[in-house]
Amino acid sequence: MLEDIRKDIEKLISLYEAEKAERIKLQALLQQCKAENDSCRKQIGDLEQQVNNLQLSEAFGVGGDKVAAKERIEKLIKEIDKCISLLEN
Repeated sequence: MLEDIRKDIEKLISLYEAEKAERIKLQALLQQCKAENDSCRKQIGDLEQQVNNLQLSEAFGVGGDKVAAKERIEKLIKEIDKCISLLEN
């Protein structure tokens, strides 16, 4: 009877150690997945910013020409300033 209890305890210890090793393995995998998730989220943010920039360029009809886009924006700002000054009078 005492020998049976001893074997059961050894079996429980063995199962505990196996579960402990599995938990450590799963924690490492979770950390790896979290890091990969963060990396993907950053990449998504960068790509969304690129899309927004392209849409903005297309909205000004410059097709990627930064100088033309800047000139168009400056022209729009001048027009807005002119409208504001007219409203103030």
